Amino acid sequence: MRLNLLVSRHQCEVGGSVVFTGHEPGLVQLVNYYRGADKLCRKASMVKLIKTSPELSDSSNWFPESYIIYPTNLNTPVAPAKNGINHLKSNPKTDEREVFLASYHAKKESGEGTVWIAKSSAGAKGAGIFISHDANQLVEYIDNQGQVHVIQKYLEKPLLLEPGHRKFDIRIWVLVDHQYNIYLYREGVLRTSSEPYNSSDLQDMTSHLTNHCIQKEQSQNYGRYEEGNEMFFDEFRLYLLNTHNVALETAILPQIKQIIKSCLTCIEPTISTKHLSYQSFQLFGFDFMLDENLKVWLIEINGAPACAQKLYPELCQGIVDVAISSVFTLNSSSDCSSSSPYSSSPSSSFITNSCSSPKLRGPLHVGPFTRL
Repeated sequence: MRLNLLVSRHQCEVGGSVVFTGHEPGLVQLVNYYRGADKLCRKASMVKLIKTSPELSDSSNWFPESYIIYPTNLNTPVAPAKNGINHLKSNPKTDEREVFLASYHAKKESGEGTVWIAKSSAGAKGAGIFISHDANQLVEYIDNQGQVHVIQKYLEKPLLLEPGHRKFDIRIWVLVDHQYNIYLYREGVLRTSSEPYNSSDLQDMTSHLTNHCIQKEQSQNYGRYEEGNEMFFDEFRLYLLNTHNVALETAILPQIKQIIKSCLTCIEPTISTKHLSYQSFQLFGFDFMLDENLKVWLIEINGAPACAQKLYPELCQGIVDVAISSVFTLNSSSDCSSSSPYSSSPSSSFITNSCSSPKLRGPLHVGPFTRL
């Protein structure tokens, strides 16, 4: 979902959508992404941010152990096994293969599990992924791919859905407005596997990856358990209560909210556009998994997330109400005192509120969104 808004007095119709063009003094430009958000949305950058940010020192509780690996043909400096984090902090690019190998062998000796997953830093739709018990195979795979990857400890004991003994992940949509208020969309979706989870067969991607494209293209059971391999929160609430006797709102969502807030608050000073000549908002897709103990793990963050078709109308209207109507109102006056900075009415004729002000806290609830 990509809509680029550039506001001026001129409008033109493009493919049925209203596109605002031009830029004049005194008018506000609003774009639907934050510059620098790739620090969270590219896998290698996210790993570096999480591992080197003091604010995220508790990340080992919610982010799987991860390492950035560059292929040898890029001649990237290799961090020493015993001083990896310091090297990562002081070098823009660091190959952590030696640190990874040291951790791999330590875990193997202690019996903590030897399955790891390699993921292309810029990969999507399940591309560039390799799962293995063998550390040398993982590193060799990355060297042959010729691009930076992340090697991450595989969650070997995930919570599974019945019937079918199947894996799933959870997609949560999060909206950050121009004042950097963080809003959680009311609905979430489980993206489910069509095939039983089989820890002894790491080559069957339909058993291990829940990406829609992989399930739809490779599994003959696609759609057998849930339409489009999607389970929404209402159904998941009942499942958790009936199967595990726990409530989504008390056992799962508090963990998710804390992780989201920690990640986005950490990068606010770096990506905020508050003092620039334009303003930003962005919709993020946070992907989580649960282990067998109902512990939440962050898997990745998407800066241009896909959305279930049935949620489009409500989600899009909510984005307008939270992120757009709060900047462009129907009020013809530009006087700060005469217009609410957080109008929840969608505008058909946008007048910019260009008043300079410190960060304002948005309303707690706007349509389907709740402020964290």
